[in-house]
Amino acid sequence: MKILVVYYSMYGHIYEMAKAAAEGAKSVKGAEVVIKRVPETLSEEVLGKMGALNAQKAQAAVPVCAPEDLAAADGIIFGTPTRFGNMCGQMRQFLDSTGGLWAKGALVGKVGGVIASSATQHGGQESTILTFHTNLLHHGMVIAGLPYAFQGQMGIGEITGGSPYGASTIAGGQGERLPSKNELDGARFQGKYVAQLAERLAGIKLG
Repeated sequence: MKILVVYYSMYGHIYEMAKAAAEGAKSVKGAEVVIKRVPETLSEEVLGKMGALNAQKAQAAVPVCAPEDLAAADGIIFGTPTRFGNMCGQMRQFLDSTGGLWAKGALVGKVGGVIASSATQHGGQESTILTFHTNLLHHGMVIAGLPYAFQGQMGIGEITGGSPYGASTIAGGQGERLPSKNELDGARFQGKYVAQLAERLAGIKLG
């Protein structure tokens, strides 16, 4: 059983969440987990002006994902920062390149989940995940959110990301806040959940 975690992370927040989701998926026996990043669309000059070069260099060893990698997976966890309540442009461009997979029905029946980040607590995490789900549904995927079985999203004792739609983190207006333990635990839970569902669906003929 193959689980793919594919993400974009300009400043490293979603990268940390992606690694946590991968840890959760790996906890399921028999799961082969790979982390990949979508292609960058910005130049080094622009990234430098945005103060993102160091974070990008830290991710340089992560292989770049190709559309065919999605077809080879049984379950896929997508990670994206929020841009005005939607996924980032890099992820949008990557998904726009999957038309060939859609035409062949290559992702039908695969399990998909989404994790996200935003600068502020109400900066669009939920709308980003929900609008991302539309893409998964068009591909015929089975959506895995973050069930309330993860009790970390029930607490009110701290500011935290996480909703039934998926794990998420709050980065801060300057990117100064790293994912909290609770947020990382949510990503681990969702990663494990995706892998468990993929395991149960393996071998079932759909359509």
